Amino acid sequence: MIRKANKTVIGAFVVGAAVLLMAAILIFGSGALFQQSDKYVLFFDGSVKGLSAGAPVIFRGVKIGSISTISLIYDEQSKSVLIPVIIDVELARVKGVPDKRGYPDYKMLIQQGLRARLEIQNFITGQLMLAFDFYPDKPVKMYGIIKDYPELPALPISPDIFEVMNDIPIKKISDDLSQTVSGINRLVNSEGISELHKTLQEVTMAARSMRLLADYLEQHPEAFLKGKTRPKGE
Repeated sequence: MIRKANKTVIGAFVVGAAVLLMAAILIFGSGALFQQSDKYVLFFDGSVKGLSAGAPVIFRGVKIGSISTISLIYDEQSKSVLIPVIIDVELARVKGVPDKRGYPDYKMLIQQGLRARLEIQNFITGQLMLAFDFYPDKPVKMYGIIKDYPELPALPISPDIFEVMNDIPIKKISDDLSQTVSGINRLVNSEGISELHKTLQEVTMAARSMRLLADYLEQHPEAFLKGKTRPKGE
């Protein structure tokens, strides 16, 4: 009984150690343990077509986070439907940020002109992203509807974004690509390619023959001299 109990204890210990090892690999390997992110909310009063969860949040071209969720909410005060966008900002991406818990002094950043705006991420697919920068001359519009996260101001959606995407000749680009691929296929399958391949083979064989002849003459210079000094008529 004692020997059986010892085997059971050892087996349970081994299984537990293996589980802990796998958990450590998953946590440390993904870096989730060291990632510190803060959530903020922004409100848009127009269409955010092209913006989706997972889209990057950038500051002056550098990614600092991503879009977490996008939803709809009715604002009783303005009698309109707003679009709250919740973002995750990773403070570890910003060097020099004090190592402390909680949110940074975002109110001071807002006073200095921190604003968010939608920008085009991919012209072909029409995907959007959220970009932060300082616009001290732009007014701040806050809604204060969602209290779970600090609110950051967003600039009004510019209709130019959607006009630019609508002006992109997607069909023409697709047709041009299709014609290019068809032309390549015709060229590859044409008889001209066979003739070109044959010519290249002949050039290669001639070059190889010249190289062999040069090697032979280099090893037997007397053959070259004999042919060069041979009297006329012989």
